[in-house]
Amino acid sequence: METKEILKKVRKIEIKTRRLSDHIFSGEYHTSFKGRGMTFSEVRQYQYGDDVRAIDWNVTARYNEPYVKVFEEERELTMMLMVDCSGSESFGSVNQFKSEIITEIAATLAFSSTQNNDKVGLILFSDEIELFIPPKKGKSHVLRIIRELIEFKPRSKKTDLAQALKFLSSVMKKKAIVFLISDFMVKDYEHTLKIASKKHDLTGIRIYDKREQSIPNLGMVNMLDAETGQTFLVDTSSKQVRQNYETYYKDNVKYFTDMFSKCGAGTVSARVDESYVTKLLGYFKARN
Repeated sequence: METKEILKKVRKIEIKTRRLSDHIFSGEYHTSFKGRGMTFSEVRQYQYGDDVRAIDWNVTARYNEPYVKVFEEERELTMMLMVDCSGSESFGSVNQFKSEIITEIAATLAFSSTQNNDKVGLILFSDEIELFIPPKKGKSHVLRIIRELIEFKPRSKKTDLAQALKFLSSVMKKKAIVFLISDFMVKDYEHTLKIASKKHDLTGIRIYDKREQSIPNLGMVNMLDAETGQTFLVDTSSKQVRQNYETYYKDNVKYFTDMFSKCGAGTVSARVDESYVTKLLGYFKARN
């Protein structure tokens, strides 16, 4: 993709997602995700109804009248976007690929973060860590993240969520707001999810296409595995084949919802042909 075309795509995504973050998400994001704690702001004279435990006894003794300590929420946060860039994200049967929706969601969240003067970083992963952009502030930094989401070409097409979560825990020593965006068509990440969710405020955003939920009866069909590159001849007229696939799909979805719930992490599921805006807003409001 040429530089001019990339910049045009970045600008298009910026206009759409920044409008969403400015007018819809920034307030919800602010109230949904709290700061790291309360930090000392000032002292003032005691007023009726103040908590006596907040009295600053040193200042009170100095001025011979009661003063209290005032604390305020430490607002500055760090957001980390973890984005699955494996082969399965290039699937899409209606209007857009999963990868395009993922880019829009990540950009919207990133702009919501900058509205609150928070840092934002990016981890692109397959079955290895493809790219790590450390958290920083500012619009130019967010535009770099969007550019990477659009043009980055991963080395691998496979997926390993456990490896990605392990990397997160190794590079993010302080608590962060983490959005893990994937189709979650893998298992065996419970252990690293449990470790990461204890340290961070973690949300899994599952992006899926309705055509992935079941296989239609189309007779003998050549199917490509986007993550291995292998082609298989599949007899879709077989009821057993269709049932096996549907069971496989439902098992992965159940594993995702069960594991995130068990670890105290949030979940959002958005279909590519539905409004992710509605899904994210509903999630943010439910947290308040």
